[in-house]
Amino acid sequence: QVQLVQSGGGLVQPGGSLRLSCAASGSIVGISNMDWYRQLPGKSREFVARATHAGTTNYADSVKGRFTISRDNAKNTVYLQMDNLKPEDTGVYYCHANIRVVTFDSYWGQGTQVTVSS
Repeated sequence: QVQLVQSGGGLVQPGGSLRLSCAASGSIVGISNMDWYRQLPGKSREFVARATHAGTTNYADSVKGRFTISRDNAKNTVYLQMDNLKPEDTGVYYCHANIRVVTFDSYWGQGTQVTVSS
């Protein structure tokens, strides 16, 4: 069984920073993409950032230049460094990964609340 366990998040003032982590564990043969999504209040879940196994990254326009995704393949872990946070970044953040046990399947973390408020 595969699990994605998230850590980090919390309350921060506008302009502040937070770092999210997401570690995959279980009978993992390989991991392709590792992503972050978020669900803002009253909205559907949206893409935030992606890191491929080779290290290629891409970002939603709304976070480009402020958020940085990285991954440690040896630890099966993905990170999201969030800088210059804005109130409109408030929401629940989810990690996602395509993980191969037998075949590649989609897995989600449990979600982490990020609140940006003064």
